[in-house]
Amino acid sequence: MSYMVLASNNRRPNAWRALPLAVGIGLLMAGTVSSAHAQSTGIAACDEFLAKYDTCVTSKLPAAQRATYQAQLDQTRKLWLEAAKNASTKATMEATCKQTSDAMKTALQGFGCSF
Repeated sequence: MSYMVLASNNRRPNAWRALPLAVGIGLLMAGTVSSAHAQSTGIAACDEFLAKYDTCVTSKLPAAQRATYQAQLDQTRKLWLEAAKNASTKATMEATCKQTSDAMKTALQGFGCSF
């Protein structure tokens, strides 16, 4: 009950009360994302593509489209990390990563991304 009184006496707008929580969640998510991005596939062509694609998504794409491309990047990274653990798929990954890089270079050229 005292919480209700304290909250009702607080003259800050609701957005200001939620700000510390939002910042904390954002920092937590940033730490999670950073550790995922730090993982290497062990294949230079794949890691180079992932790094360039990440830079493109975070710095060149309009905010309205960023989430879609970020989800695609995260899924690609996850799949490639798993494929790199398998000896039979790892042998073909360099060619796959180069093909993906060439395709994305064309698709994202209009945004000013360079691969």
